Amino acid sequence: MNENKTAFNIKRKASALLKTPINQPEIKTLIDDVYSYFKELTQLTGFDQKIEHLAAVTTAKGKALGLNHAAQCLLDYKRTAKFLKALVNAIKEQQQKHPNETIYVFYAGCGPYAPFVTLIAPLFSPEEVQFSLLEINDKSLEYAKTLIQKLELTNYVTSHYTADAVTFKIPDAKKYNILFSETLDALLYRECYVPILFNLLPQLSEDVTVIPENVLVKMSLSVDPVADSKHITEEIDTIIDVRKAISLNNTDTVPSQLPDKKIAVNSINIEQYNYLILDTLVHVYDDIWLTRNESSLSIPLEMGIEHPFHFNSIVYTYQLDPSIELKYSLEK
Repeated sequence: MNENKTAFNIKRKASALLKTPINQPEIKTLIDDVYSYFKELTQLTGFDQKIEHLAAVTTAKGKALGLNHAAQCLLDYKRTAKFLKALVNAIKEQQQKHPNETIYVFYAGCGPYAPFVTLIAPLFSPEEVQFSLLEINDKSLEYAKTLIQKLELTNYVTSHYTADAVTFKIPDAKKYNILFSETLDALLYRECYVPILFNLLPQLSEDVTVIPENVLVKMSLSVDPVADSKHITEEIDTIIDVRKAISLNNTDTVPSQLPDKKIAVNSINIEQYNYLILDTLVHVYDDIWLTRNESSLSIPLEMGIEHPFHFNSIVYTYQLDPSIELKYSLEK
């Protein structure tokens, strides 16, 4: 393989992904091509059956994706395209704020392909942007370093760290302009986006750009199932607002849970509906969002409502310890 030619082709495809408008078939074709290049350069398919590639990695709070799943994240097409556009836009905005200065990006959870280095670095010069990589899985980081080297992008990477982002202390943290961490899942389940922000944000400058900017979990009610194109949904309330929760935290430690969210049933006419729906909305950057079913991150959870409903309140608890998950209870 001519690696210089491959690097040029990856740059060309990344540039094509940034064009607007671009339709879903085009996005899929471009990302599939990039995925093929990455597989060939690293010899990591993302689909082999080695135990060490399948296993999730335990962190201080929650789990980090195993090698295979981390590699496959690239194939979450709208997610990849929107995160790519968001980070490029954020770098350009930081360049406007800091002309003739290097923009520093801290990339927490880069995975084996480090796509938001390997796709983005070729669009800038090393003098314009520098990346620091943090990855809990040492094998993932080794694959990422190999890929970066083969694409001749090592001069874009200031440092790499093998550590847990939930507890890591960033050297020279105030220099970073952008924190990038796509370590999340639908309903903020299991993965570590929330505790990572609790840990890293206080270390960074107050005006640091965070991608994704925020994640919201919203509750709505519906007469028909979500899969029914005719369903009518009434939004009830926001269950989780991650950045708001972090801003209200008065300690230097990651809490064991976020404050409970209590929904009074008598205020929402629940008897008129058959389904309760929880949506994960990812505010990626500026006006870029991932909304319902655009990504594996935004698949809604639908729960049937049994009638008559003999409870006065629905209480949601988002716990971070001993495991990361959103729970609910019904109170009479």
